[in-house]
Amino acid sequence: MSEPFLIGKNMTGGYGKDGPDILHDCTIAAEKGEIAVIVGPNGAGKSTAMKALFGMLNLRGGSVMLDGEDISKLSPQDRVVKGMGFVPQTSNIFTSMTVEENLEMGAFIRTDDFSDTMTQIYDLFPILKEKRFQAAGELSGGQRQQVAVGRALMTQPKVLMLDEPTAGVSPIVMDELFDRIIDVARTGIPILMVEQNARQALEIADKGYVLVQGANGHTGTGKELLADPDVRQSFLGG
Repeated sequence: MSEPFLIGKNMTGGYGKDGPDILHDCTIAAEKGEIAVIVGPNGAGKSTAMKALFGMLNLRGGSVMLDGEDISKLSPQDRVVKGMGFVPQTSNIFTSMTVEENLEMGAFIRTDDFSDTMTQIYDLFPILKEKRFQAAGELSGGQRQQVAVGRALMTQPKVLMLDEPTAGVSPIVMDELFDRIIDVARTGIPILMVEQNARQALEIADKGYVLVQGANGHTGTGKELLADPDVRQSFLGG
């Protein structure tokens, strides 16, 4: 059986050389065109698992594979070149630049004509086209998140990772963002997402990982986890 397109396998590690391990033998994977969601209580290591995949902390055990290649030793910058798009939870746009300038900044690793990609992003996020000459800092929270996702898509990533994309937005905006995320996945890009809104995230997830204290607690399809009495009781409020 072939490896998943993206897999962090048996990841163990934490921040700094001597920091305690936050992840314990944790495995997270995503296939092409799939939405994989990491959920769990506060402090479970969700964002840490995402950062481990992106090379932002030291792994003392395990590996990260992308498209059959071991990228465990690469810097975050080199992982972007290999095809990882990462949208952090905060400080993920240039507020003083226009929407279009933000998107152009996303194409920094490209040497080809990226106007077609820009057109695709405007098709995906029509509100950004409408506001393309406006300063990104003037946009609503949901629109800023669309800029951040659009900027990551400008690199033409092989996989898109989103850390808490709906943090701080209203339920209506959250639904709209999730709809756009589904649209991106339909283009064939695997999406890995850390999300506080566990129930809503699992509803759109092809695969879900419930982390507990930095380790895999439950793994299954979104539907399986939503139906699992243990998961419902412990993480979804019954």
